[in-house]
Parts: sequence; structure tokens; C-alpha cells
Amino acid sequence: MLMAHPAVLRNLVEQYDTLQMLHAENGTPEVRQRMDDIAYTLCVSTGTCDIDAALVAARHQLPGARPQDDSLLTA
Repeated sequence: MLMAHPAVLRNLVEQYDTLQMLHAENGTPEVRQRMDDIAYTLCVSTGTCDIDAALVAARHQLPGARPQDDSLLTA
């Protein structure tokens, strides 16, 4: 499987996190589309089928990620 460059993954995760913090899913159609586009790109880049799995996979592929780090898991 091809793997995205860590810089690309970091950028996508940061964009998605920022949009999520700004509650973009409740925003204009253009902003919601951007969030959907980033989610899709993260899924394709990590070989996953949903955004939650894509975010976990992307974060684990970033430099400095620790395999035993459970801080990425949400309750």
C-alpha cells in the first residue's frame, strides 16, 4: 500500500481538526464540502473507511507517534 508523506498527513489532520473545532459541519455548504473532502482524502491516504479510523491511523504514522500511546483513543 502506498503511504502518504507525513507532512501531507499532518496538514490534513490539522485542517480537519481545525474545521471540527469550528463546527464546520454546521457551516455553509462550501465549508461542509471542504470538511468532507479532507475526510475522504484522509481515508484514502490511510486505507481506512471512516474518518475516526483515518485520524487514528494518520496520527500513528506521524513522526513521534508511539505505538503504545492510547491518548489517541477517544472515550
